[in-house]
Amino acid sequence: MARFDDKRRQFLQFAAFGTMAAAWPGFLLAEGAKTNNAPNRTFKPDVEIALTARTASVPLKPGTATRVFQYHGKLLKGPSSTLTEMPSYLGPTLNLVRGQKVRIIFYNQLPEPTIAHWHGMHVPQKMDGHPMYAINKGERYVYEFEVKNPAGTNWYHAHTHEMTATQVYQGLAGLITVTDEHEQKLALPSDEYDLSIVIQDRRFTADNQLRYLQHGRHERILGFLGDTILINGQIDSIIPVKTRAYRLRLFNGSNSRIYKLGWEDGTPLTAIGTDGALLGEPENYPYIMLAPAERVELWVDFSGREIGSDLVLHSLEYHGAMPHMGGGRRGGRENEDRRGDSGSGMMGRRLTQGDNFPVVKFHIAEKTSESHELPSTLVPFQRLLDRDVANPDSPILIGLSMMHMSPELNHRSFEMEAVAESEKIPVNTIQKIRIFQEDHAMRRGGRRGMGGRGDTDDSDERGGRRGGRGGGMGMMMSMAHPIHLHGQQFQILSRLTQNRHGSGYDSVKDGFINSGWKDTVLVMPGEEVTIIKPFQDYTGLFLYHCHNLEHEDMGMMRNFLVS
Repeated sequence: MARFDDKRRQFLQFAAFGTMAAAWPGFLLAEGAKTNNAPNRTFKPDVEIALTARTASVPLKPGTATRVFQYHGKLLKGPSSTLTEMPSYLGPTLNLVRGQKVRIIFYNQLPEPTIAHWHGMHVPQKMDGHPMYAINKGERYVYEFEVKNPAGTNWYHAHTHEMTATQVYQGLAGLITVTDEHEQKLALPSDEYDLSIVIQDRRFTADNQLRYLQHGRHERILGFLGDTILINGQIDSIIPVKTRAYRLRLFNGSNSRIYKLGWEDGTPLTAIGTDGALLGEPENYPYIMLAPAERVELWVDFSGREIGSDLVLHSLEYHGAMPHMGGGRRGGRENEDRRGDSGSGMMGRRLTQGDNFPVVKFHIAEKTSESHELPSTLVPFQRLLDRDVANPDSPILIGLSMMHMSPELNHRSFEMEAVAESEKIPVNTIQKIRIFQEDHAMRRGGRRGMGGRGDTDDSDERGGRRGGRGGGMGMMMSMAHPIHLHGQQFQILSRLTQNRHGSGYDSVKDGFINSGWKDTVLVMPGEEVTIIKPFQDYTGLFLYHCHNLEHEDMGMMRNFLVS
């Protein structure tokens, strides 16, 4: 497993500090991580947590314990309900309240640098976990922020440059719940009836150790796919439930696997929340697509089911998410996992992207007459429209491309300090952003000249925009990308697709939740997604990237500079 080069990291940090301090004096990057190694005396926290990243061994399979990375939490100040321990290797769930002031003292006891990102949380740039702030073993980083998010489910994870995928895979992830007065008035199922479901896939060696990538760059391009599904860090999970309503918080914590979630008996799924907030009202879906980093909250009523029976949540079959690189069915899963190891897996075979397999089983264990009723409305929701944005006729463009097995955004790779002209955002504005598959777009004539704020100078740091790269291999290498934008949550304005019958798009299109607040959106091959995103309150560098973690580590990540 690759290890981070400390000298390279320090060089990138110093380069970033020097370049940005000179180019943007108001952004005092030169302070660096070292200035955040002690609490701010003027900050008066309501909640204080010591969070340590450390190595551990946990029993995941019979026999030898599995070596993992793990977040360990200790509550120093605040309500006793602030931390909820999760089983296995997962970090504790942080249960926060809107308006709380939170201090998290983060300690690194790993044999390599790391930093923690509060995914979905609206926090200042220095508190967001940018990889420039990675700390070495024995160091600490102090996060201090006010909880400005509405009620919802977020998460935290490692965000170390070129090591996010490996560190998250080894266990560095945990959930964050936020509550507020609007949620509390709803009286949704709570306590034992409010269940978190963290879905991850892993591979194991014969002696029960985690096995990661085995076949080099080609496997990294496709993204890691494990052959064993874990729920809350446990294998073959069965969850006992009563004959009543539950709130399920489902989170895709996998590196690259996309789930098409549906009940085995065809019962519709009732969504009550998306990535970072509750919906305005419940919505029913035949299935729900859940890409890496996405969350969905479900209302599930087990009333009327027979005691002793089981209800299984599956990932249903779908097509079209992976590269079409010759052979196999057109638009299908023809090249999605030909490189996995020969382990047996939970199904006795490798699990490719788009297979049908069981995810989690609910066992109806007890009868009860008490339950909650599904509210007809949930929380106030303001739909953002063109009239609300600062750039209605010139959206920011984010082009996704995979040419030459190099995942890029607008044909650029990540550089710690780099900010293109189109990535500069005025603070306290609401922006329209168009995310599209570059290879498909260029095949039909390109996105340039469409009135957007994409780079139109036909040049970049590496000498050219590489015009005419579309078509041919570009089309074959196009694949689904879950795009995550740091900072505030956004809303999906529209989805457009060039896909036709046989592309596989019909097998996923009815599972996208396009209402509510999001921080990650799955963009399928041939698809163009327009979002509206606020950039309020905080200035600084805020990342946007593919949350296929192998792609992120390969450089499919960029900065927005909000000023």
